[in-house]
Amino acid sequence: MESQRLMGAGETRSMRIALFSGNYNYTLDGANKSLNRLVDHLQSSRGAKVRVYSPTSQTPAFAPVGDLVSVPSVKVPFRSDYRVALGLPAHIRRDIEAFAPDLIHLSAPDFLGSAALKFGRRLNVPVVASLHTLFDSYLDYYGLGFMRPLARRQLWKFYGECDYVMPPTEAIAEELRTEAPSTRVRTWARGVDPALFHPGRRDSSWRLKQGFDPDRPVIVFLGRIVMEKGLEAFADTIAQLKAAGHAPQVLVIGDGPARAWFETRMPEAVFTGFLSGETLASALASGDIFFNPSTTETFGNVNLEAMACGLAMVCADAPNTRALLRDGKDALLCAHDQRTSYADALAALLVDTRERRRLAAEALDRSAAYRWTNILDEVFEVYAEALDRHAARTPTWRAPSLARSRRGGYVEPQPNGLPVL
Repeated sequence: MESQRLMGAGETRSMRIALFSGNYNYTLDGANKSLNRLVDHLQSSRGAKVRVYSPTSQTPAFAPVGDLVSVPSVKVPFRSDYRVALGLPAHIRRDIEAFAPDLIHLSAPDFLGSAALKFGRRLNVPVVASLHTLFDSYLDYYGLGFMRPLARRQLWKFYGECDYVMPPTEAIAEELRTEAPSTRVRTWARGVDPALFHPGRRDSSWRLKQGFDPDRPVIVFLGRIVMEKGLEAFADTIAQLKAAGHAPQVLVIGDGPARAWFETRMPEAVFTGFLSGETLASALASGDIFFNPSTTETFGNVNLEAMACGLAMVCADAPNTRALLRDGKDALLCAHDQRTSYADALAALLVDTRERRRLAAEALDRSAAYRWTNILDEVFEVYAEALDRHAARTPTWRAPSLARSRRGGYVEPQPNGLPVL
């Protein structure tokens, strides 16, 4: 199916997608990087029109792709770097109606997503959701583990009310098929840009400037520095290696609210802060071993970037990593509930250069299967399938007339990309 939608009397127009995000660009994480890349692909390669509704900040992490409409939001208690939308006020609903979307895409099961789901039913358009985070897995890190069963039930209820759900791995897809049997499930993995992330980015002079011994491997952490990313397990493992006499060299790429805690636990580590683009790719490729003990990822974009840079992989043995990596083949997957499992794996790679290089080569080869263009086309195909099924169920349905976008509450984007509503 092409991006042109039938209007009637032989007329066509570009597909219109209303995307709802809990964080599209005000801080940087794997989910919003994927969503911005998706919007760019839909507009540049598929000719679609995308309008994004999300909380915003006066100091965004990066410029957004597409037309971004700011929705009312407040800071999350105890995590002021994140915001939560308060729903869909009347002026936002008018804007959506005037935009006349053919399809609604939800990326988070929050207040905004729930309100947009209901509004999509009122507009009689298909509702597709992408699953980026199993938020219930974060509760243990904030002393709220007792709420996990309730939170998980609410997640399945939300996704069960959507027409299609796109989880990142087949393991989560199977769980969705069991817990939300009324919805259609299509896996949407993530991709990597091989022109940006590749072993050729390795920079020996940069390593020397950071104070690293060129003859000893560097262990790398990459991601948001928040406790749910496995910081405690990472720091404990480095301490175990030091106690065993290995003197590990550690590179931490990223920033976040737990950075001060992390720096205190690993005073000898090099902390680069937030990096992006070629600077990020070069720093990552200049490491040797990628260590990711996080068990809360749904896919793990950082794993894929490290694989493409040719690093040996040591990760938690969790569903998301098993979907991407194979223990002993292209990674060492460790039982996260066994205290010394990470340290044992890292210690072996610190002294066995041949095995470290073999794992790195296998991981690099594995990353070649994940290219963004093909993966993003799969999302468009889900959109097309959802629209076709909706048209079959609603014979009189046609994509809303383009003329509707010239009335009502639709406001053209201002130069800063944020419509004034």
